[in-house]
Amino acid sequence: MKHFSREDIDQMSSIYRLNMINSCTGYKSANLIGTQSENGKTNLAVFNSVVHLGSNPPLIGFILRPTTVPRHSHQNMKKNGFFTINHIHQSQIEDAHHTSAKYPEEISEFDQTSLMEEYKEEIKAPFVKNAPLQLGCRYLNEYQIKENDTSIIIGQIEHIFIEEEMLLEDGWVQLDKGGVVAINGLDGYAIPKLIERFTYARPKIKAK
Repeated sequence: MKHFSREDIDQMSSIYRLNMINSCTGYKSANLIGTQSENGKTNLAVFNSVVHLGSNPPLIGFILRPTTVPRHSHQNMKKNGFFTINHIHQSQIEDAHHTSAKYPEEISEFDQTSLMEEYKEEIKAPFVKNAPLQLGCRYLNEYQIKENDTSIIIGQIEHIFIEEEMLLEDGWVQLDKGGVVAINGLDGYAIPKLIERFTYARPKIKAK
C-alpha cells in the first residue's frame, strides 16, 4: 500500500495534492445550486459538499470556498433569501460540470449549457428542469471555518420535489432509481448502485 506522510503531502504539486485530497475522502453528493439576483439574473453552480444537518427542522449545509473572489451563488442567496438544490441526472453531467467555469456575474450558466430553468411555488430561485430530485431552500445563516477561511452555509428545506419511482413507502429516497450521480474528487462522476438496505442497528442484534 502506498503511503504519504504529511511532509509528502506538503511537497506535492498543487494539482496533484488537490486531486488526491479531494478524491481520497470518498464519493460525495453531486448537486447544482440555483440562485437569482435582485435584478433577476440567474446563476447555477455545481457543488459536491451538500450534507444533511437535521430532519426537524429540515436543515442542510454546504461548504463555500473563501470569498476572496466573487461567489455569485453566495451573493444571490444572501440578498434574495432562497436557493435551490438539484440532484444531477447522469444525462446532465457534461453541462453540470461546465457550470464550474468562472463566468462573470452578468452571464447565466443556464445560457451557456442546455440546462433549463424551472420555477415553482414561492421559491425565488431557479430549479433545474428534469433534475430527478429538487429542493427549494431558504438561506438561514453561515459560519466561518477559520482553519482555511471557508464557510458553511446553512439552509432550511421549504419544498421537496421527487420523481415518484424514487420514493419508497416509508419515505426513504432510493437515488439510484432516478439515475442520480455522485462525484469522486472534483471532476469524476459516477453512478452509485444500491447494494443493500438494513434495519436500524441495535446492540447484539444482527442487522437484517
